[in-house]
Amino acid sequence: MPTDSASWPEPLSARHHAWSTPPRRPRMANDEDVRPGIALNSRYLSRDGVPVIPVSGEMHYSRVPRARWAERLRQMKAGGVTVVASYLFWLHHAPTRDQVSFEGNLDVAAFVDLAVETGLDVVLRIGPWCHGESRNGGFPDWVQQAPVRHRTDDPGYLELVAEWFAQIGAQLAGRASADGPVLGIQLENELYDQPQHLVTLKRLAREAGMSAPIWTATAWGGADLPDGEVLPLYGGYGDGFWVDADAPWDPTFRDHYFFSHIWDDAGIGADVRRAQAIEAASGGPRTPSEEFPAATCELAGGMATAYHRRPHPSALDVATIAHCKIGNGSAWQGYYMYTGGTNPESADGMHESHATGYPNDITPRGYDFHSPIGEAGTLAPSHAELRRQHAFLAAFGDRLATMPSSLPDVRPSGIEDDRTLRWALRSDGTSGFVFVAWHQPHFPLAAYRGARFTVTLDDSEITFPSRPVDVPPGTLARWPVGLTAGDVTIAWATASALTLLPGGTPTLVLLAEAGIAPELAVRAADGTVEVHAVTPGLEPLGLGGLDVLVLPAETAGSVWVAEDGGRRLLLSEDELQWDASGTVTVKAVKTSGVRVYDPSRRAFGEPAGPTPPPAVVLASAEQIRSAAGTVPVAYGKYDGRQSAPTPDVFEELAAVYRLGLPDRAADPAADTLLHIYWAGDIGELRVDGRIVTDRYWDGSRWTVNLTDIGYRAGADLTLHLLPLASGSTVSLPGEAADRLAATDTQLLAIDRIEVVARATATL
Repeated sequence: MPTDSASWPEPLSARHHAWSTPPRRPRMANDEDVRPGIALNSRYLSRDGVPVIPVSGEMHYSRVPRARWAERLRQMKAGGVTVVASYLFWLHHAPTRDQVSFEGNLDVAAFVDLAVETGLDVVLRIGPWCHGESRNGGFPDWVQQAPVRHRTDDPGYLELVAEWFAQIGAQLAGRASADGPVLGIQLENELYDQPQHLVTLKRLAREAGMSAPIWTATAWGGADLPDGEVLPLYGGYGDGFWVDADAPWDPTFRDHYFFSHIWDDAGIGADVRRAQAIEAASGGPRTPSEEFPAATCELAGGMATAYHRRPHPSALDVATIAHCKIGNGSAWQGYYMYTGGTNPESADGMHESHATGYPNDITPRGYDFHSPIGEAGTLAPSHAELRRQHAFLAAFGDRLATMPSSLPDVRPSGIEDDRTLRWALRSDGTSGFVFVAWHQPHFPLAAYRGARFTVTLDDSEITFPSRPVDVPPGTLARWPVGLTAGDVTIAWATASALTLLPGGTPTLVLLAEAGIAPELAVRAADGTVEVHAVTPGLEPLGLGGLDVLVLPAETAGSVWVAEDGGRRLLLSEDELQWDASGTVTVKAVKTSGVRVYDPSRRAFGEPAGPTPPPAVVLASAEQIRSAAGTVPVAYGKYDGRQSAPTPDVFEELAAVYRLGLPDRAADPAADTLLHIYWAGDIGELRVDGRIVTDRYWDGSRWTVNLTDIGYRAGADLTLHLLPLASGSTVSLPGEAADRLAATDTQLLAIDRIEVVARATATL
């Protein structure tokens, strides 16, 4: 930037806009289904009188081995999730009317108990229609085939629903009641034009002994919801499998990389609406009800792969959408999926498919979803990207919840605008946070040159930083303005707020942005401001009544903030988990150890943790059957979309490899992972001939937990891979598409297979 301030560009400007209407107090959680300590108004949820911004993450208990529930819940808690949400798939529980099970992986009551024990709230999405890429939307075949008008107040249908709700209610045994721990109940899913039916479902749930302080329903697609009966929940996906393979990056996806006050997403479920000939109830965008705050339940935690379209969002893609929603004024951050899983084994398959009249062929077994916690229980890079946002919400949510969102004076002209900086302000008129989001996939952004901001609050105007800065692509910033902590006021800072550690002298923790030299401005009692150029590091800057620790940008992926009754800052490149007791578990594959910050010593402690196991070992792959000739370009179509091959065709055409693993791979104590780097079309992994999981190739690594799939010493572990024809029109991510394009006839390769053992220890 030029050094002459006269040549600096005009600052970007935004003015705080107060709430446009007084807060409203709905019946929900206040006069109905009252639970001590829980209250809801049109701006936020509060607990024991303190505003909070919950973070919910979707985990389907019936798609995760019961032996892994406790660990997955600890992983969610360590990621900053405060609420676990789950569908109850009728299809999983009742394959026939007289064969209903709530045992093993289906024990929803035990799942609720374990979540509460871990320190998480629970939202149950009881349907009865769920979707979740399940067959019939979650209806058992006998319900789907019943001669009734489904998802309506048809008496015949309601009789079936009442029976199912009674079974759920009996199993929950008061857990979803005025005295129980369940925080919320979602009715149906993606129901657009039956508001009275939602009221009926609510009545049936009550009659079955189920209630909760919060009742919800999905509101996207202009859904017509019954006033005051359900909290409208929204979503946001930056890409999706539900558009055609040859479709460009849809505007409904692109919108989410901008700040706005439009909460609807017309794209989610649009293909199912098309298949079922259902139109959205309203013709345009719809914002939240005046009675309830803006809340989400389906921000993209990742994305499933359909056969015809296989998006793979990056960690930054996922984090940008979530970040923008916070800047837009979110009062509840909800992710779908947050924890992947595996569909229950069934001869007929439990998945959405063309064979059952759905627009998409989804993998029969694997439901990894590229989520922050994958099908194998491993953490994706998005876990780290999101947990920093969640640490911010835990520390500052009581303030942020009271702050409306204000958009800048100059905003992007549309989704094609890649020059206007994308930013927003949340403020109460005295203090606040500036949110900057400068990332999008598919069409990369160039560095934004010369950013400087003027923020007008009720009684002051703040211009910062001291000189313009360039904003690199990939920047997601949460810069505080007028933030008081301890007895010190931070006038502004150009490093992201992360957390506030308690102590005799509290510690404000900021995280530097890559490529932006951080500055910190402190306001004195007389109103003067002193600007500090800060060198990021692991030692704090003392400001009298406040320590300020500015962590280097390169530590971002190893930052953890434990909320376990207290609040602790930890650094570790390995995976950490904890529960309500504060006990930290380390899963180690690296050698860095865990460092805990001690505010009283103003320093991090020495690294501690288990000794990691030996380095990665390569597995052998002996080909025992080659692919049967040249595969076709397509296996058929449904509604214009490519269909996956039938099981018989896959069996005929796929190559088969027998995998040779080291002895330790069968040791449950090592919790061994299999990393498969491959290329092709469809992969299946089988143990002694039984399909344990599967994958559509999208260029990403395929990770399998050997303990979870039942691998044991002496088992026959085979990998079945179907080649992908060079002329295939399935939609692939960029690098995968390039690899296919470089292939003459068909693509099939095993690049390498790694066996990774982990050491687990409790600190």
